[in-house]
Amino acid sequence: MDDTVPKRGWVDVTEGEFKGWQIWPADRWEMHAGPFHTRREADGSVRCAFRLEAKHMNSQGSMHGGIMMAFADYLAFALTDPKEKEGTVTISLNSEFVRGAAIGDLIEATGEVVKAGRRLVFTRGALSTGGQTIMSFSAVLMRTPG
Repeated sequence: MDDTVPKRGWVDVTEGEFKGWQIWPADRWEMHAGPFHTRREADGSVRCAFRLEAKHMNSQGSMHGGIMMAFADYLAFALTDPKEKEGTVTISLNSEFVRGAAIGDLIEATGEVVKAGRRLVFTRGALSTGGQTIMSFSAVLMRTPG
């Protein structure tokens, strides 16, 4: 197993379904869990997405709540627009599960920064598939030195 930590920063995806999006390979857990993808839209908003696989399902055959929360956390991180010499840690993450999702669904996440202070960033957003909300959330992140 390679124990080197990849360099921090966004990396372009150059092939496949998410060509033109970006990933954050420094977080190996998120790469394994997703991988999760990020795209900055023309209006400056952030959109994240991944394709739901069998590894993301619970014993009831629906998207596991843990992966929903992990993906919401990823979006909150992407919304803070982290810099190479800055990190963020999650202080709180509140979620409301609305509905499930099935294998093969494209899971998307959008949100906004509600308030950004010197140390704390307050965000909110939603996960959806096929235009239907599956989870809403709010999160507080703390900026840390890289």
